[in-house]
Amino acid sequence: MAGPQMAGPQSGAFQGGFPGGPAQMAGPPQKKLDPDSIPSTTQVIEDDQAKRGGQVYVTNIRGQVPPLVTTDFTVQDQGNASPRFMRCTTYSFPSTADLAKQCKVPLAAIIKPFATVPKNETPLYIVNHGETGPIRCNRCKAYMCPYMQFMDGGRRYQCGFCSCVNEVPVQYFQHLDHMGRRMDLYERPELSLGSYEFIATLDYCKNNKPPNPPAYIFMIDVSYNNIKSGLVKLICEELKTLLDRLPKEEGAETSPIKVGFVTYNKILHFYNVKSALAQPQMMVVSDVAEMFVPLLDGFLVNFQESRAVVNNLLDQIPDMFADTNESETVFAPVIQAGVEALKAAECSGKLFIFHSSIPTAEAPGKLKNRDDRKLVGTEKEKTLFQPLRGVYEQLTKDCVAQGCYELFCITALLWTDLKPLFFSFEVEVNGQQFVSDLRRDVEKSIGFDAIMRVRTGTGFRATDFFGAVYMNNTTDVEMAAVDCDKAVTVEFKHDDTLSEESGAVMQCALLYTTIGGQRRLRIHNLSLNCSSQLSELYKSCETDALINFFAKSAYRAMLNQPLKTVREILVNQTAHMLACYRKHCASPSAASQLILPDAMKVFPVYMNSLLKTPTLVGSTELSTDDRAFHRLLVNAMGVEETQVLLYPRLIPLHTMDVSSDAIPAPVRCSEERLSESGIFLLENGLSMFLWLGQACPPDLIQNLFNVPSLGCRNNLHPKIASKFNSNKETISNTFN
Repeated sequence: MAGPQMAGPQSGAFQGGFPGGPAQMAGPPQKKLDPDSIPSTTQVIEDDQAKRGGQVYVTNIRGQVPPLVTTDFTVQDQGNASPRFMRCTTYSFPSTADLAKQCKVPLAAIIKPFATVPKNETPLYIVNHGETGPIRCNRCKAYMCPYMQFMDGGRRYQCGFCSCVNEVPVQYFQHLDHMGRRMDLYERPELSLGSYEFIATLDYCKNNKPPNPPAYIFMIDVSYNNIKSGLVKLICEELKTLLDRLPKEEGAETSPIKVGFVTYNKILHFYNVKSALAQPQMMVVSDVAEMFVPLLDGFLVNFQESRAVVNNLLDQIPDMFADTNESETVFAPVIQAGVEALKAAECSGKLFIFHSSIPTAEAPGKLKNRDDRKLVGTEKEKTLFQPLRGVYEQLTKDCVAQGCYELFCITALLWTDLKPLFFSFEVEVNGQQFVSDLRRDVEKSIGFDAIMRVRTGTGFRATDFFGAVYMNNTTDVEMAAVDCDKAVTVEFKHDDTLSEESGAVMQCALLYTTIGGQRRLRIHNLSLNCSSQLSELYKSCETDALINFFAKSAYRAMLNQPLKTVREILVNQTAHMLACYRKHCASPSAASQLILPDAMKVFPVYMNSLLKTPTLVGSTELSTDDRAFHRLLVNAMGVEETQVLLYPRLIPLHTMDVSSDAIPAPVRCSEERLSESGIFLLENGLSMFLWLGQACPPDLIQNLFNVPSLGCRNNLHPKIASKFNSNKETISNTFN
């Protein structure tokens, strides 16, 4: 959340030293900072929207800086990937490793390969080269793209990544025009666009066999807690309509995805929902130490064909376990069962596991409460976030190998070995959010069994990868599944001098299986400038991408270093970057002024916000689960998501024109912006808080809550009324 911001005039210089920065940056003791003199994040956002909003962003220029993620714009692909797919911390790389070391600006790209493409933009073209497959460089294996230079009348081409000269296959030959370009340049997406897809040949498939369509397995914890809370009934009711909205190929009438169902507590119940049956059949596995799937035929089915049997099962499940007193659960065997089912069906898939308590039953993967608050602030705090080795680590590898993606919808947990999504679940309070999140996760476009590799031109290489990924080697990023929300942050390092003339090029190649069972390669290409002038680097920086990188790198570092050390590194590197700009790029000025590059003038605000995130705060008032959840969530976020998470939107609802659809412009996230007579909505992409001033007009209160005043909040629903004071305190803490 956004914290106190540092003061300074809008010109790019402001008074006062940066905490932890060099001594020469420190000024005399300052009076209370004037909030209006602080570089304004909302003003930067508004200015970019006014300047570049509503325009067409054409990607035909190397190294151009795109509009901010908050700006509404349209992309026209003309040779470089859309910023929706790839954004960089800077669009002008330093030409040497010494320059990069001097400025300390991280060189990274945030890649969201499955990013949603708006309806007014052209979807990715699909290229089919038949049995010969995609054209690739013989040396570095880069795929054909706009950076390849054709020569010798079109019979050969020089790779834009490694400079190797390759023969053009006979079937791919085309004459060149008077400018040396292929005559079919604009007829081939791989020669003229930054992003496109190839249909992969059998060489890219496991065991040289075409993959089967994926399956979704719904695994419901029917222990006492889930039954009592109403979660089981809510899930079953929702699935009856949700299964009609499974993702499908464009133009297809039905989804090819098969579905299966498991319920469990200390034992597992598998269900045969074959279309020929009048009633679903249950098969029980009680030996959870040696997990196996008791049936193959009838477990994974086409929902349209087995609709009656499936709906019958979903009606029966809440009643079947209504009187249960079983509170102990297993967990690792549940995941193992899902993996084994997908293995038997020879397909990839997704496990929706609805779990609600620590797995304490005697079985593999049994866990205990590890939320030891006494470790907070000590050298051992990092152990709170380290997953236990053993059964869950092996299950992770098994899931990735099988292309099996796990979604855990978990409630009321006190452990950190898995990924919690919900806490203290109550249907009346959390039900709507739960259903909304579940719908989105079931419906969104997704690719399975994915492997991503990032290739670069000579002089630099990808060295580190941050995200919800698994790496068996130093180059291949393995993901059980990749969807429109998942992003991978890639860091680059120099291994030679970069050419200012040819720039820096990179290619992201993602091999995945579609929901229809087709193996494809999704390619994203991006070209950047290179410069020996640090001023060019700073001018081309993108603050939102930088803070995404720093968040992910810090959240990884905290697994191995004390939190205090991680925070100090963040502060010191920020100070170093800005001090380097001051020394090498800015005009001489008073020592008490901190000079900020225009592209980074609100970077200290974002860094201050990052330092105040639940994960990095290190407070005993926060549960380890909350902090672990936040850490895992950010790990897979793209630039757009981390931007609003770290600087939430504060919207003054009392200024809204109810006759208009327009939402009031957000104001700066500062406590000074709250007014006792106003109503403000604070949202960060995850949560929304409604803040009501004590002097709020009675008619507004009456219209919103159907009570005459805030003093009558006891007349509200008790669950809502109980949160009034705590939410106000939460929002107040956001700004303090």
